[in-house]
Amino acid sequence: MATNQLGTFDKVMIYTSTGLILLGVVVLGIVEMLDGPPYVAEKTNQAGDVIATGGVDPAIRTGLVIAGVALLMLYGLYKLTAPDSGAAETVR
Repeated sequence: MATNQLGTFDKVMIYTSTGLILLGVVVLGIVEMLDGPPYVAEKTNQAGDVIATGGVDPAIRTGLVIAGVALLMLYGLYKLTAPDSGAAETVR
């Protein structure tokens, strides 16, 4: 029987994409909470002047999560199109 072991490339892709998603959601979320209010991108007064901004730009957090998801999608497409190394083995 063939065992499904991950190679170095597989591990790098999975760990990198997972790390980007966790960095964008969990780590920067904790940083945002520790930074204190406001938890929005910008807080303005009635005149439209920016009076407070969040600690981490939401575009950075969104970009990290999108980059992680895009890497996972590319890895999935690679695994879908790459030939299976164990396909030539026969099960007895």
